[in-house]
Amino acid sequence: MSWAPPSQAGKTFVVTGGNAGIGYFISEQLAQAGATVVIAARNPEKAAAAIAAIQQQVPGANVSSVTLDLASLASVRAAAAELARLPRIDGIIENAGSIMPSKNREETADGNEIMFGTNHLGHFLLTALLYPKLRETPGSRVVTMGSAATRLRPLDADNLQATSGKYSAFTAYAQSKHATQGFGFELDRRLRAAGSQVTALVVHPGGGIDGNSPTRPGVIEPTTGERALAKLSVVAGGSKETGARAAVRAATDPDAVGGQYWGPRFQVFGPPSLGKPVQTSHSPEFGAALWSLSETLTGENFTP
Repeated sequence: MSWAPPSQAGKTFVVTGGNAGIGYFISEQLAQAGATVVIAARNPEKAAAAIAAIQQQVPGANVSSVTLDLASLASVRAAAAELARLPRIDGIIENAGSIMPSKNREETADGNEIMFGTNHLGHFLLTALLYPKLRETPGSRVVTMGSAATRLRPLDADNLQATSGKYSAFTAYAQSKHATQGFGFELDRRLRAAGSQVTALVVHPGGGIDGNSPTRPGVIEPTTGERALAKLSVVAGGSKETGARAAVRAATDPDAVGGQYWGPRFQVFGPPSLGKPVQTSHSPEFGAALWSLSETLTGENFTP
C-alpha cells in the first residue's frame, strides 16, 4: 500500500457491510490506523467473525458491531438510534450493497426495488438520521460507494425502481449505483450551501477478486481454484483488500475534500486516485430530483 492513512486514534467510523468483502478490509485498514470501528451488518454472526479476524490482524483493535438491514427502513431507524448514542462519528463509509441477488425483480420490506432500496434509500435514511451526530464531530465525512457499472449502463432517471421494460439485474444494479453517486454529490452540494463542516465524498472500488484477496479465517477464504483463476484474469484485477483503499483514503486523507471522486488509478486496479464520475451521476438536476424522491420514499426530510 503506497499510501497509508495517518493515525486515526480517537476517531470512530461506521462501516456498513463491514463484515465481508471490500467492507471487511475497509474496517481492517481503519482499525490498523488506530480508529474505533463499528461494523453495521445484517448478520450478527458474520459481524462477530469479522471482529475476530480484525482483532487477530490488529491486536487490541477496538471493533464492535450493530445490526443493520438496509433493506428495511425500520431496521435502519433502529440501528441509527443505537449509533446516535456513540460519543462521536468521524465518518460513515456507506459500503454495504445488494449486488444482483436474483434474475428477477425483488423488493425490500418497504416495497422498493431491492438494489435501489438497499444501496441508496437505506443509506440516505441512515445519513439523515445520523447527521446531527456527524455535525457534532469536527471534520466528519460521509463516503458513498459508487461503481464503474455507471459507465456501462446509462442513467435512466425515470426508471430507478426498474418498474418498466424488461427487467435486467445488471441494469438495475447500475441504476442503484447512479443513485448512490448522485446522492453523494448532491449531499456535498447541500453541505457546502449550508456552510456545514461535514464533507461528502464518493468512491468506487474497481475490481475486487476473491482469488486475489488475503485469507481471513471465517470471513474470506479463497479456494485453490479461485486463486488459480485469478491469476488468469487480465481485465478485472485487484482484490478485496485493494478495493478498500479508495474508501479508506477518502475517509482519512487530510487533503481530501468534499465532492471528490476516488477510485483505482486504472479503473479496476491500482492505487487510489482522483477520477471523474459519469456526468449524469454528477448532474445537479438529477441530484435534486433524487433527493426529493428519497425523502418521499423514506418519509424523512433531510435538510443539512
